[in-house]
Amino acid sequence: MRKSGFIILGLTAFLTLGTSRTALAAGGWSMENGKWMYYDNSGYIVTDEWQRGADNLWRYLNGHGEMAVNSWVDDTYYVDANGIMVSGKWMKLNYSFNGDTSEEHWYYFLDNGKVVKDTWKKIDNKWYHFDLEGAMETGWMDNDMSYSGDDGAAYIGWHKLYPPEGQERRDDPYDDDGKYWYYFTSTGKKFVPELSNGADYGEKRIDGTYYCFDRSGAMQTGWVYVGEGEADDSSIKDYRFYNSSGKGVTGWYSAEPPVTVRGYENEVEWFYFSKSGVPKYGPEEGTASTKDFVRIGDKTYLFNQRGTPVTGLQKVYVNGSDYSAYYFDPISCTVQTGKMTVDEGDGNKTQYYFSTGGKGYTGVQSGILYYKGKIQKAESGSKYEVISIPASSGKYTNYLINNSGKMIKSTSGVKDNGVKYITNSSGVVTKIGEEVIDSSSMFREPEEPAWD
Repeated sequence: MRKSGFIILGLTAFLTLGTSRTALAAGGWSMENGKWMYYDNSGYIVTDEWQRGADNLWRYLNGHGEMAVNSWVDDTYYVDANGIMVSGKWMKLNYSFNGDTSEEHWYYFLDNGKVVKDTWKKIDNKWYHFDLEGAMETGWMDNDMSYSGDDGAAYIGWHKLYPPEGQERRDDPYDDDGKYWYYFTSTGKKFVPELSNGADYGEKRIDGTYYCFDRSGAMQTGWVYVGEGEADDSSIKDYRFYNSSGKGVTGWYSAEPPVTVRGYENEVEWFYFSKSGVPKYGPEEGTASTKDFVRIGDKTYLFNQRGTPVTGLQKVYVNGSDYSAYYFDPISCTVQTGKMTVDEGDGNKTQYYFSTGGKGYTGVQSGILYYKGKIQKAESGSKYEVISIPASSGKYTNYLINNSGKMIKSTSGVKDNGVKYITNSSGVVTKIGEEVIDSSSMFREPEEPAWD
């Protein structure tokens, strides 16, 4: 087959109808019995070949030598009702492939007349996908990695769709219409997180906000475990929370706790999420240190394993094995300072004093002796008592206090049950009766705070 400037699949031959005809002077197009025919310069009918018309447009001569109309050619080209090869446009057609006529579909023909097949094609700044026969596709395609609407254009950005056939749905606390939100990139490809080591969910930052997707690319809402392997049922570590629009929440947020984490006291709890959506959480109960404190604004908080801010009297390690009491307000959940009455873990209301950073004070403050923040008092039935405050390894500072917690200063001495106590100007005991007291002497240990 010959066609100047155009590649055609077919035969190039001079065929006749079996009888000789008088040759036209110069060959060309001729109308016979209502059909256009084309004769070559030798006067023979041309078959199975493309020829240009007077308008310089291509037409096709079929096996009978007649100009084809409304027909597919070599399953690759199409000629319209005027016999003109379709090029550079869309056509809605029936397609006969191997004798089977399908329903109508949209096809796109390139400038060279070929129909687009089995590929993606960008047309007028939109992406379209065509099947093996060239029919424009809609719905899920490309191994469920792309989706085209009814107009055939591949979806870009956010779209809410029914999942591909066979995909299991995760319960959505906000929506039960059976659809999922999916995000498609600028090339029409569905975003699917790259997961490893047993993780089931991954995040993507879109327009400055974090969203979560499962292995199929379906956007998630509510609490999601984004860690690897099995989640720890005592900790909120590796959990994230996504609101009804799928956005990872940041800052303070109240929500029902994740059902897979045990130990919550309330149906709705307060949580705090960083700018990247990571919830604040702390260590196991009784092991917290000042390094676990979280500064939010100008306030200091401590979070437990479950991600909720602690309240009340807490044991906090300060430096290695050294610890003290800190008090977190039951309403604001923030570290408190100064003198106050605290509800202890044993149910008693006790006077405490906390330093500027919130650490329970050890020593004398306004004439009152405190140990790890808790007031120290002489035991019931005693007017005075010596309390030994640890100073260093094997050393103590011995204070004389009364049953109200007040430190006694008396260089001349005070008596209780016939025993005379002498202290220096700092209230440190120097002599009991005739016995000289130094820093190696130890009497009653201070009373520890009753932790929550």
